[in-house]
Amino acid sequence: MWDIFLQTLPFFAIIGLGYVSGRTGFFTPDATAYLTKFVFYFALSAMLFRFSANMSLSEVFDWSFVIAYFLGTTTVYLIATAVALARGRPVAEAAFEAQCAAIGNIGFLGIPMLALLLGERAVGYIMLMLAVDLIVFSSLIVILVTGSREGRVGLGVLRTVALGLVKNPMIVSIVAGLTVSGSGLALPTPVNSFLVTLGAAATPGALFAIGASLATKSAERLAVAGWLSFAKLVLHPAAVAIFALWVFPVEPYAAGVMIASASLPVAGNVYILAQHYGIAPLRVSAAILISTAVSIVTVSGVIAWVKTFMP
Repeated sequence: MWDIFLQTLPFFAIIGLGYVSGRTGFFTPDATAYLTKFVFYFALSAMLFRFSANMSLSEVFDWSFVIAYFLGTTTVYLIATAVALARGRPVAEAAFEAQCAAIGNIGFLGIPMLALLLGERAVGYIMLMLAVDLIVFSSLIVILVTGSREGRVGLGVLRTVALGLVKNPMIVSIVAGLTVSGSGLALPTPVNSFLVTLGAAATPGALFAIGASLATKSAERLAVAGWLSFAKLVLHPAAVAIFALWVFPVEPYAAGVMIASASLPVAGNVYILAQHYGIAPLRVSAAILISTAVSIVTVSGVIAWVKTFMP
């Protein structure tokens, strides 16, 4: 595990650098917002497009993989929801707690870090999980929050969800890349070089942006945030491991990527949604901060374990 910890340490060191820059005011919230926008719309999208354009979907797509990840994530989602409801929290708050417990930072942290630690082959599987998170769970929280407020789910809500998916640059870049791949056309060398250069900015940019954004997060509501961090860092990888290794015949390498991805800390976009809807932003903020700090150790442990059975 020590070797893996040393390999993951530089990634978290960049997050720490971003955090210090944000806390000292050297990197302002506006600067963080624009860096995040650059990574989200340009660097990470270029990386995803290049990977998907140079791969065959048939090489990575596996229904057993998708179902195992979906069921493992849903299990943790339901556990977190049940705990929140048992504490007397309303449906909308329960939905955000469930989102913290089950949705990790596989876009900004998982893709750049796991691609280097587990190999570029991991990106195809990460894209499958990212699609499940965005299409199923990111849509679900909008439906639950809006439905709980209005008492029903109308066509307007479904239209908003659909537009959100169509406008998401991660979804667009993956679909566009797979379209190019499916056409049988190879990317011209200058285009591929352009994507490599732009995509290379995704790793340091995303990690720095994560750290800088954490500088504005609060560490209040620690009891609940601690539970949600435990659910995300421990229960989620454990649940997907059960489904991937014992319930479904998922290939060992793919199963390892799935479990490692599930061990990542709470996704930052959950806080953006919490702020937008005005629902438990401090609770979500603390969960992101705590889970990211603790994941320095836990992610290394999980990756060290999955490497014992990965080919």
